[in-house]
Amino acid sequence: MDDRMYLCIDLKSFFASVECAERGLDTMTTRLVVADPSRGRGAICLAVSPALKELGVRNRCRIYEIPPGIDYITALPRMKLYMEYAARIYSVYLRYISPEDIHVYSIDECFLDITSYRRLYDMNERDLAKMLTDAVYRETGGICATVGIGTNLFLAKVALDITAKHAPDRVGYLDEAEFRRTVWYHQPLTDIWNVGRGSAKRLEKMGIFDLRGVAECEEAKLYREFGVNAEYLIDHAHGREPCTIADIHAYVAKSESISNGQILFEDYRFDDALTVLKEMVDPLVLELIERRKVTDSISLSVGYSRDMRGSAGTTVKLGGYTNSAKKIRRAFVDCFRKTVNPNYPIRRINVGLNDLQDETCATLDLFTDLDAERRELELQKTVLGLRKKYGKNAILHGISLEEKATARERNRLIGGHNSGEEDRES
Repeated sequence: MDDRMYLCIDLKSFFASVECAERGLDTMTTRLVVADPSRGRGAICLAVSPALKELGVRNRCRIYEIPPGIDYITALPRMKLYMEYAARIYSVYLRYISPEDIHVYSIDECFLDITSYRRLYDMNERDLAKMLTDAVYRETGGICATVGIGTNLFLAKVALDITAKHAPDRVGYLDEAEFRRTVWYHQPLTDIWNVGRGSAKRLEKMGIFDLRGVAECEEAKLYREFGVNAEYLIDHAHGREPCTIADIHAYVAKSESISNGQILFEDYRFDDALTVLKEMVDPLVLELIERRKVTDSISLSVGYSRDMRGSAGTTVKLGGYTNSAKKIRRAFVDCFRKTVNPNYPIRRINVGLNDLQDETCATLDLFTDLDAERRELELQKTVLGLRKKYGKNAILHGISLEEKATARERNRLIGGHNSGEEDRES
């Protein structure tokens, strides 16, 4: 009983299941798509219900990719509602498991260390998993879950992704022996947690197409190809994972940063994209001030239109630590003008503030106007207070009223999607 045991629980087609539950419909048999048709037939479906998946409709497909002749309900994304459901489900877990033994991986997926709870509830791991998922099902109006059980975090996740999907009870189990028997030969490699397309292609060039190939490869060759990241590949190829949930909770990042990014609805000209950039910097600075931090480095990344198939980006030192909106905005504008090709249409913008430090580390010099900086900081704090009390659109810069500005619309979204404050469906 001292051996570690983990659950990785995934809420099945979570957004679609929430919409079914809200309508009193069966989450497993109802054909429902979560998407925003106002974005056109090319809009991405954030979730499709299990019944549609059985008909061959891919998750994260585009609306036009749904085969004609299939009847289905379209539900507009309601991110605030999904967050509320996720919080309710987390509270269900907390009735059985201590928060120290839970790691929330995403809005619909979490890891639980159930090592000591098997003895506490006098249950094996499968019965404990069923107890938790049955409680979620009862208290959410029918939201189902898939569970991976493993002797470490990696095996629990792989059991979820590879094994549980094909199990009648939607529960998969892996220890190191079962992992070697069933997952070692699995292809493609990109189905394995933390193996991306780039890594898979590099392994293929080495003649490696599955995890057994990684396990049998000379380690020196893997380190030459992947550097320190080879350690993760080698451990995972053998089904090993030393990290625990306690380690995750104890982790403190060496450096801190904040970022903001968006994909534009259409190709933007240089000047219009510059307007959006200025809008994006403002909430970053407000977050910096709210967290009582300063920064000495900014980063910018711009993706051009698909036709151009390119990008531009850079990181720039500010020459001192600051939380001045004027200084940071000016630095981003200069960076944008020097880095971005003015003749290429732009589709994606990402901005970031790096190496955050406590505000007491702010850099002062003989040319700093302390009174002006103090007035600017108080103004920013006032803006922050108004937005918290009345909403993000309570106070805006004039540029947000320009035709190609996006801040007003994005301020109504959560995670880039409709918050659900104005409910629409078809």
